[in-house]
Amino acid sequence: MNITASALTYHAAGHCVLPARVAEKRPALQSWKHYQERKPTDQEVNAWFSNPHDALCLVCGTVGSHLEMIDFDHRAELFAVWCARVAELAPGLVDRLFIESTPSTGRHVAYRVESAVCGNLKLAQRLIPCTDKQPVIIEGKSYKPRKEKDGTYSVIVTLIETRGEGGLFLCAPSPGYAVVQGDLAQLPVLTTADREILLEAAYSLNEYIPDVVGEPRRDVCGSANAPSAPGARPGDDFNARGDIRNILLKHGWTIFKPGENVQWCRPGKQHGTSATLKDGVFYVFSSNAAPFEANKGYAPFAVYTFLEHSGDYAAAATTLRAEGYGSDPGTDGVNIDGITSQFSREQTSPQGLPDPGPIPDELLRIPGFVSEVMDHCLDTAPYPNHVMAFCGALSLQAFLAGRKVRDASGNRTNLYLLGLAHSATGKDWPRKLNMRIAHRVGLARAVAERFASGEGLQDALCADPCMMFQTDEIDGMFRQVNGAQDARHENIITQLLMMYSSASTVFPMRKLAKQESAVIDQPCLVLFGTAIPNHYYDALSSRMLTNGLFARMIVLESGPRSKGKDAIDDDPPPRVLATAKWWSDFLPGDGNLRDWHPVPVIVEQTDEARAFLADAREHAESEYSAAEQRNDALGTTVWGRVDEQTRKLALLYAISSDHYAPRIALPSVQWAHALITHQTKRMLFMASSYVADNPFEADCLKLIRKLREAGGALTHSAALKNMHMPSDVFAKLIQTMEQRGEVQVAVQSTSGRPTRQYQLVGA
Repeated sequence: MNITASALTYHAAGHCVLPARVAEKRPALQSWKHYQERKPTDQEVNAWFSNPHDALCLVCGTVGSHLEMIDFDHRAELFAVWCARVAELAPGLVDRLFIESTPSTGRHVAYRVESAVCGNLKLAQRLIPCTDKQPVIIEGKSYKPRKEKDGTYSVIVTLIETRGEGGLFLCAPSPGYAVVQGDLAQLPVLTTADREILLEAAYSLNEYIPDVVGEPRRDVCGSANAPSAPGARPGDDFNARGDIRNILLKHGWTIFKPGENVQWCRPGKQHGTSATLKDGVFYVFSSNAAPFEANKGYAPFAVYTFLEHSGDYAAAATTLRAEGYGSDPGTDGVNIDGITSQFSREQTSPQGLPDPGPIPDELLRIPGFVSEVMDHCLDTAPYPNHVMAFCGALSLQAFLAGRKVRDASGNRTNLYLLGLAHSATGKDWPRKLNMRIAHRVGLARAVAERFASGEGLQDALCADPCMMFQTDEIDGMFRQVNGAQDARHENIITQLLMMYSSASTVFPMRKLAKQESAVIDQPCLVLFGTAIPNHYYDALSSRMLTNGLFARMIVLESGPRSKGKDAIDDDPPPRVLATAKWWSDFLPGDGNLRDWHPVPVIVEQTDEARAFLADAREHAESEYSAAEQRNDALGTTVWGRVDEQTRKLALLYAISSDHYAPRIALPSVQWAHALITHQTKRMLFMASSYVADNPFEADCLKLIRKLREAGGALTHSAALKNMHMPSDVFAKLIQTMEQRGEVQVAVQSTSGRPTRQYQLVGA
């Protein structure tokens, strides 16, 4: 058939078909993005193709009735081995697919799926070394080499990728494209299981792993007899000589194919490749392999920590120490930075609380909507910030589902999230993205920036019972509360606490003169705050730590600012907008959520999830009891909220993964427990390192922080300069801290002159 006849045939078969230009591999239309969301009409197709066009293309995803295409590039060098792997797993499946050749002798494999497909995926890549930074031509394509950490240059080529939701591809009978098998007008409709086989077979051919969680030493990883390096910590040592095969088997993973590159099948599957283990790197490409994230590599210590200790790196390091890993008995813990191959000496607060470090990026991911919003945020932001992208996306999901779902225990999606980052690190981009999405789905009225009083907060939620406040510099509010001479600012904290606790009940508003008292039925307040780290902790007081708000907040800290790039002012992906619109339109129960009593959908828990949550609750209760025995008011306040926070996050994981039929399964509760446990320990460490009962104790904590930041020691002049206080006051401070055993004074001779130095005890 010619171009016109084929276009009409494909259109009649339910495809979203557009005229195209072969040279540019894009639609021959001035604007085509709206066709990612709707098919062209009969009149549009007839008008386009009544004029000559040299090519045509098909848009994938929902508009194409869940069309997806797998593109084999580089002369289709991996196509034959891919076909063999698919045939081994599902005999006859390859024969059902549509296959065509491309002008570059590649291959297109097309099919439809019974359910929605995701966006474009890179399934198999290869790193090719280059001599310098000059552009190179590989298989007819130009690449600009990038500089690696070791100073060498390389390019990453994609060998297999998909075209999914929002993507498109040119096809036969466009020039250079020829049908090898099947008919585009009669595509097979695959089950999700069949599609998973196709994708996993391609993933198993991947040769490039961009990042490894807990980067191992590649020369010795996997060698069970490698010696422990002098001064190695347990995690480093386990990376060097630990064997994770038995750990994987214990947790339900099975070996699908042995060999140098061992292929593993995830729990719950009988065959197929969900991950590979080669050179000490466990590379996961299944999206259903929680607690692991798809398309990431994990070092042995990371695998051990996720499977054996629910993501608690400090606990994992302690256990490995007891088993003989690590050669330095003075380091019984590991800083969380170790998962990015920067293991560092564990720190403790003045009260002896261990520092688990900031939350690792690997815990700031959950499948589905949250990750899709995060990806768009990170792709378009001028300074991509993983923590802020996660906080923004999770807040958006919590807001969209407000008053619409709950778990069996009555936990709702109302959430107080605080992202800490320094200035100009991308704190505003997720807020802008959330507002854009809310506006596109008709919910912009329910998104606000700040509230001036507790009464104003009540009034806002009376008008819109589900609201999201995105508040920058939230530390200013806490500072005002501390310094307020009246009850206005204190009332803000009171109202925040009351709204949080009223999410599953009816909140009675204040009664105004000559007015009937109003109520807010099941208010859902989502707070996404941002602040500069030291400003936030400096703004807290002992009273504020124990009034309940601190315990209800999930506080996450960003790392160093990422490398900048040009911001991209693109609309959110159609899939993101479609999911957000689904939530906006979703009205459970009878009637209207604004005026009628909402009846949220109950998201059930699996038996495994329920058992895990029971164990997690016992762990939190034991920590609470320990804090109670030592009269630790902050510890009891924070650990007392851990079970509730875990269940909230597990609910959000479930609805992000599948908004149509969510279910709280084991991966969701494992992730939620790991994140909340780690974050709780970090909050306790940071609070005890900053907040004191009086100004003198605050100065002591400040000096301890300054000494720690300087590596454990400062000269007298440097310390005095850092503390910004009179010398006589500083002398009394040093004397007291020396007597308490917190610092020690040493005298060193420099150029014949004695120099006093203050050293942090235990550093």
